[in-house]
Amino acid sequence: MAFSDSIESLKGFDINDVDFNNAGSWPGPVKIIVLLVIFLALVMGGYWFLLKDQYVSLDSVIAEEITLKQQYESRAFKVANLDAFRTQMEEMEKSFGALLKQLPAKTEVPGLLEDITNTGLGSGLTIRSIQLKPEIAKEFFVELPMEIQVSGTYHDIASFVSGVASLPRIVTLHDMSISSGKKSKDGKPNSGMLSMKVSAKTYRYNDDVNKKKRKKKGKKK
Repeated sequence: MAFSDSIESLKGFDINDVDFNNAGSWPGPVKIIVLLVIFLALVMGGYWFLLKDQYVSLDSVIAEEITLKQQYESRAFKVANLDAFRTQMEEMEKSFGALLKQLPAKTEVPGLLEDITNTGLGSGLTIRSIQLKPEIAKEFFVELPMEIQVSGTYHDIASFVSGVASLPRIVTLHDMSISSGKKSKDGKPNSGMLSMKVSAKTYRYNDDVNKKKRKKKGKKK
């Protein structure tokens, strides 16, 4: 059948007259269109029901491969630098030991209070009170809080804070509150004098807890 004849037969074709029981009588172009539609439907159906899940699984496997490669590179780096890590760990243990030596034992607390008092007096401050607070146990250390109240000039207070920071033992200052001092005898504010209330914390090594941890590690070995 010539192409022009196929076009002519398609012009005279009415879709309402389609007889699916007699598909052989359909014009050639209609048969081709129907076959194309069926082919596309099969391709789309095959992709949707068969290949789609496979593509999802493939994406999951690719993502897992990337993760495994990153883990391998990270572990390979650690293995290659294991000696350097061990050296660094030894240096950290030495530094940690040096810091522990700065943490006072219970018996050294009176000496620390004396150091703080002498620092305040040496700075020209008037020590109004130093009150010890209950200890606070942490995982590796114990906090020894105290409340300090002093009075003096601005420069005296600054010198005291600097002096406390320079003590051989670790002492940290928190919640500092500074207010104007008492009035002079004539009732006028004494602008040169200030009062400071500050919370100080020193620390000691929690040897009891850490001994238990060392014993547990020894049993595991």
